[in-house]
Amino acid sequence: MRLRALILILCLYFSATAAAAMPCDTPVLVVQCINLSGNETTKDQVMLMELSFAPGDTIATAELESVLEENRRRLFNLRLFHYVNTSYTCADGKVQVTYDVQERFYLYPIPILDFAERNFNAWLERKDWSRIDYGLSLVRRNFRGRNEDVRLRVQRGFNKRLELSYRVPYIIRKYNLGAEFAVADYRSRTTSYTNLNNRQRFIEQQDELPIQRTSAAAGIIHRQSVQRQQGIRLSYHNEQISDSVSRLNPDYYRRALQERQYMRLELYKVVNLRNNFVYPTTGSYFEAGVAQTFFMQDSGDPFTTARAKYAQYAKLSDKLFYMVGAEGQLRLAGKHAFADNIALGYRSYVRGYELYIVGGQHYGLFKQGLTRQVLDIKSIKLKFIDNPKFNNIPLSVFLNAFTDAGYVVDDVFEEGNPLTNYFMAGGGLGLHVVTFYDMVLRLEYTVNREGNRGLYFSTRIPF
Repeated sequence: MRLRALILILCLYFSATAAAAMPCDTPVLVVQCINLSGNETTKDQVMLMELSFAPGDTIATAELESVLEENRRRLFNLRLFHYVNTSYTCADGKVQVTYDVQERFYLYPIPILDFAERNFNAWLERKDWSRIDYGLSLVRRNFRGRNEDVRLRVQRGFNKRLELSYRVPYIIRKYNLGAEFAVADYRSRTTSYTNLNNRQRFIEQQDELPIQRTSAAAGIIHRQSVQRQQGIRLSYHNEQISDSVSRLNPDYYRRALQERQYMRLELYKVVNLRNNFVYPTTGSYFEAGVAQTFFMQDSGDPFTTARAKYAQYAKLSDKLFYMVGAEGQLRLAGKHAFADNIALGYRSYVRGYELYIVGGQHYGLFKQGLTRQVLDIKSIKLKFIDNPKFNNIPLSVFLNAFTDAGYVVDDVFEEGNPLTNYFMAGGGLGLHVVTFYDMVLRLEYTVNREGNRGLYFSTRIPF
């Protein structure tokens, strides 16, 4: 508190002389103070911790604007603000920096009306209106003004979920340590018991639950900044299937088991240097992790999973951008259960194969795309809404041409699944819309190596 009071007094003193400030004509500047405005909820310390400089630091005058812009993007990528603006004033070799923000609305009561499939395209193929989930997801971002996240999901319908999580970026500020906690319970009337022709085969039961999953997790986060984080996570899982699932596929958990318990220890690192976390156009992204799964009560064989992902984004001209990236997985085990044989078709997939599941132990995925921005509206003013947290809507539209390729290695469950141990390739054209509260809408027309064509919809960035 004393430090904050001292900084405030210094900022007020030097702001009184701003009218007489001189140009930044010295080769090196001393940061006299940092003003923050607009953060009615967000604590000053949360924002100051993200900056790469502090009062008393020196900055070369030639690098001042690039340093301030880099830190402006850091604050914006906290995803707590609609916008972040920066300005500065120089006087006698000293610089006063100001960051002005417009805070978002931080409480999101989001109704759940979702399809009980792995994606919208898989549901559209079945068009079964009984396979609908409903409920409420309550998200409290920036809890206590400290960039903490609290999430509660209560879901009914075809799949029942109850989830609660809490993430705090700093519990020991001296060492940049944060923490996360989560509990979850999942129950469904259906589950995929095997894959055939790279399509899921489902069993649906009314008298009992084919699958139930319960988990609890806790982790420690070392958070250097919004761009660089690493951590360790320990989780406990209890999973049960019905005897019908076990009869249909004795290898679902192996040895015809109907219940298993295991612990998983994960280590991960993320270096996110993209200019915009929502829809990046320049910069790079790196993510790597390794996990060890230990089974309890002799309910499975331990296995190790290693994953890595890298993407590079480059600006070719004022409105033209290029992206190239790859990701891969290695899963090492003495014996593999079907439930753990997950590769492409869920969060990661080759575009053009959205309707297929390609299970396996190892995989590699390559993506590249050429993007042209065709519309960039900073703000659409909604005059009938008074609240500034809702009445300004940004809108960006991009045209995208892409090619994807992938390969999955499966030495256990490959029989009857021709896309396994096979080179997949696809490409196409897409229309991407980025708008209100980090919403990304993708509509893409794809064609794959086999000549299959389709129009697919998604709500996540391509890579």
